Amino acid sequence: MMKDIVPAEISVPEVQRLLQGGVAPRPIALVSTISKDGINNLSPFSFFNIFGANPPVIAFSPSRRGRDGSLKDTYLNLSETKECVVQAVTFEMVEQVSLASTEYDRGIDEFIKSGLTPIDSDLVIPKRVKESPFQMECKLLDMMSYGDGGAAANIAICEVIKFHVAEDIFENGLIHPNKIDLVARMSGDFYCRASGENIFEVEKPVKKKGIGFDQLPEFIRNSDVYSANNLGKFANIESMPLENTVNEFIEEVTAKHLKDIELSSDAFRFYKEKNNYLYMLKFILMSSNLSKVETKLLLEQTAKCALESNDNEFAWKIASYAGRFQ
Repeated sequence: MMKDIVPAEISVPEVQRLLQGGVAPRPIALVSTISKDGINNLSPFSFFNIFGANPPVIAFSPSRRGRDGSLKDTYLNLSETKECVVQAVTFEMVEQVSLASTEYDRGIDEFIKSGLTPIDSDLVIPKRVKESPFQMECKLLDMMSYGDGGAAANIAICEVIKFHVAEDIFENGLIHPNKIDLVARMSGDFYCRASGENIFEVEKPVKKKGIGFDQLPEFIRNSDVYSANNLGKFANIESMPLENTVNEFIEEVTAKHLKDIELSSDAFRFYKEKNNYLYMLKFILMSSNLSKVETKLLLEQTAKCALESNDNEFAWKIASYAGRFQ
């Protein structure tokens, strides 16, 4: 059951909590500005994202303070100088960044309070944060404001005029998530670490034109084994494997000598726990006492393991073969 909520019927803090919980995880912009009097300011904003690459445009929201609707130092400094530096926030610096979010009085230098290191920028006056491996020197293009009450939105739209990126976070020309080790904001005091086991890949459909969910065979769509994500992955194939291709594959695996294959009652479960879908298939093909129902179930579990290991071709052949055991 869904809970229906009209923003106008609840308090602003409740709306804020809903947004922060449901629109997440959010990247964090660690924004450095400087006042017209030359005082540094550093503050994180999780209402932040990219919006174009030609020219490179980012935006973040130095919204009004929730308690009294007052304007934040970042907003005031940007309005005066039209310049800022936006840094990525990594796991190694997240506690210091959280400290920089403290609502110190105007004129207090959060670089000093947080212990983060200011270094000179090349094209703008605000300082960069040495500890961040990804820094963007920016010029303010526009400041959009919506409302003047507590938590009202101000949207700073900025053009990136220079990047500073650590060389060691690249892999094969891309910034690798495990090397940059970013963090993101969730609701309340929660954060998310965007690296390690939290990272997974989804093949972009723009690389090809998948057959679509509607073209999946019924025996795949109606399976109790495959999840919705599994079906979406199946549907991203350009064409289903031909019958003779499936036959040749099954014959090849049947003939393959796997010297340590076991046929005990616990063997299939063991291979499944190890995600060894080749041995799972070999077990099925070598077992002579399985019913059609059991065979179909085990084949689908094997295809699911292959699919979730990104071996889509293997998975499709096994799923197609399983369709013969109706």
